[in-house]
Amino acid sequence: MRRSFYQYMATLRGPNRQDPLTHLANELDQDLGFPKQSQDYEEISHYLEDNAYYVTNMDLFDQAWELYQEHND
Repeated sequence: MRRSFYQYMATLRGPNRQDPLTHLANELDQDLGFPKQSQDYEEISHYLEDNAYYVTNMDLFDQAWELYQEHND
């Protein structure tokens, strides 16, 4: 079964790492409105652009999405 983007990002969470992807993963975990079941790039991208103050650079999301695609096929 293919996992959602949120489920993939959960594998990157961690309290001790300070890299940008870990920070994004930690923030997604705290975002109660994030579409946790979504596997759709457009839906997640639009959500982050419109609602996520913690994403200051969508290039980071694109990088995370590429990793998600690589590790989810």
